[in-house]
Amino acid sequence: MADFSGKVAVITGGASGIGLAIARYLVDAGGAVVLADLPGERLDEAASALGDAALAVPTDVTKPEQIESLADVAFGWRGRVDLLLNNAGVGGPRGKQWEVDPDVARRHFDVNFWSVWEGCRVFAPRMAAQDHPSAIYNTASENAFFCAVPQSGAYIAAKHAVLGMTESLREDVPDHVSVGTLIPGWVATAIGPEQVMKYGMDADRFASIVVPQMLAGERFSVGHAYNVVPVHERIDALDAAFAKFAPRYEGDDEYDVRTVIARANAGRGGGGS
Repeated sequence: MADFSGKVAVITGGASGIGLAIARYLVDAGGAVVLADLPGERLDEAASALGDAALAVPTDVTKPEQIESLADVAFGWRGRVDLLLNNAGVGGPRGKQWEVDPDVARRHFDVNFWSVWEGCRVFAPRMAAQDHPSAIYNTASENAFFCAVPQSGAYIAAKHAVLGMTESLREDVPDHVSVGTLIPGWVATAIGPEQVMKYGMDADRFASIVVPQMLAGERFSVGHAYNVVPVHERIDALDAAFAKFAPRYEGDDEYDVRTVIARANAGRGGGGS
């Protein structure tokens, strides 16, 4: 088991499922956890089961002011935050895209995307200001790389958005703050119907696989081996499209944004701000 002694994690959606399983792992590894979730018995019972190493903070992640309050409480509790896991999420509306109410889809994004954005916005600068290493991980999904669940356009789009935002955030923070994406496959949680979700990987097993990756600062924290098959189906299709319609040629980086900017900066003597 990876060591988390003396460290503090903040986990949204921490009262059940993947969030609670990760919290249990971190407490067993010597750490403390701030569990952020909707108020109620589930949150209280989760924190109580973890004892003095856990602090329950009732939080509606769709409300930015409550995420601000969560950060105030978390940093004030033990004076540090070593790991932020933006994990809160819900299952999305089902149906063909034109059958889904756009307002329902937008509300779905409030939880599955905008709460992650707000968590990063609020916590990242405070974590960057600390003088010790820390990490931010955002829970995406296998659905961030391929369409695992049919007719789940809002959920799939939100998870793709989380992946893209996280990749961008990696370049915004200083080196002592690691940023990565947690990629669950099918895990037995309450995010979907019990008769379906019960066939997923046990949440504690998933936590035991992915948490050491997170504590090591891996860019992607993964746990479902077969995911590489549909991932490569998309990559192979992209490779084939480029090979057929935009094959490589000498000097083909002439329109690559970063290459052009680097050359322009070099031409100015390597300066820039």
